[in-house]
Amino acid sequence: MSFQQGLSGLNAATKSLEAIGHNVANAGTVGFKQSQVQFSDVYANSLVGSGGGAQIGIGTQVSRVAQQFSQGNVTASNNPLDMAINGGGFFRMSDNGAISYSRNGQFILSKEGYIESASGQRLTGYLADADGNVAIGAPAEIHIDKADLAPSASTTYELKLTLDSRKAVQPAASFDPTDPTTFADSTSAKVFDSLGNSHDLRTFYVKTASGATGATWTVFATVDEIPIGYVPPAAPVALGTMDFNNGGVLTGTTPSPLAANIAVTSGAATPFTVSIDSTGTQQFAQDFGVAKQLPNGYPAGTLIGFSVATNGEIVGRYTNGESNILGQVILSSFANPNGLQNIGDNQWVETADSGAPLTSTPGSSGLGSVQSSRVEDSNVDLTAELVNMITAQRYYQANAQTIKTQDQILQTLVNLR
Repeated sequence: MSFQQGLSGLNAATKSLEAIGHNVANAGTVGFKQSQVQFSDVYANSLVGSGGGAQIGIGTQVSRVAQQFSQGNVTASNNPLDMAINGGGFFRMSDNGAISYSRNGQFILSKEGYIESASGQRLTGYLADADGNVAIGAPAEIHIDKADLAPSASTTYELKLTLDSRKAVQPAASFDPTDPTTFADSTSAKVFDSLGNSHDLRTFYVKTASGATGATWTVFATVDEIPIGYVPPAAPVALGTMDFNNGGVLTGTTPSPLAANIAVTSGAATPFTVSIDSTGTQQFAQDFGVAKQLPNGYPAGTLIGFSVATNGEIVGRYTNGESNILGQVILSSFANPNGLQNIGDNQWVETADSGAPLTSTPGSSGLGSVQSSRVEDSNVDLTAELVNMITAQRYYQANAQTIKTQDQILQTLVNLR
């Protein structure tokens, strides 16, 4: 009798409906991966000598419930800590040292400064030092340092100019920063001492020699309107000279590089030296111009926000206009993701079947990239699931019909006289 086949079919249809119901229930769950019940046929052990062509199976059985790790749609979010993985990989999470993996990138910042999931697991990655250097090593729970960014004293000053070759030659000894007739042009920029105090560094340019082979310009400087290198009414002292060939190209400076030794009385380290990089400066018959004016250094700043780059770097933004790397998110992949064990809460754990995780930064080693202020939607296709539900229902009805038919046949045999 074929009751066994019908019963196995009913059980299989029930399992399929359960998986479909689970998929539909999680159609709105961020990072959810749909399940698919896979079946195999069942045959009894054949007797020795029986022909294989005469075997009739005894039904079906659940072979496995496979999760489909296809990419879900990525949608925008207002939370900068929400992250979506575009491609392969899982977020590596820690719960007091117990490691799990997830595709749900809905994160919040805890009061202790850790990036956490809704269920309290902490996101892991590589940590960064105070200078923003990421230490590639053993993964750790990412901690956002909310401390102020310490000031950085200026040490270099990239200054690319175009000097006007039509300016007249003047004696360097007559230079006076308060008298515009004693110099050709000037420019100024903010530099910072070790405490983050800003100072106005102004450089002055006096054409002191010109001939068939080129020209020489003498450079003077003041800081906060105080001359550097001398105290008036003493004779002016220059930072040095800039030499140009007859094609207007800078051939060198004396000394090289030019340097401003700045003395301050604010309690900061004094003096501090700012080296002036004049690479690319030129002199042509055109008005004075500044092509690049970029001193380094900055004052102290307070963290006002952060974002996550596609390579997982968490970049903090500060009130002083600076940015600094606070850490880096990592991703993990598996040779056989279907071997992972689902423990709920959108989490999986490693098993012997999944293989060991390959952990690296996003965008490397075949891992996907990370998109900030985005979430990955469930990959459940509701239309397909509803069609599958109808199919499973018909499958259930058909198996119930085989049992009913077998019952009628059995009833006929019982009623024989």
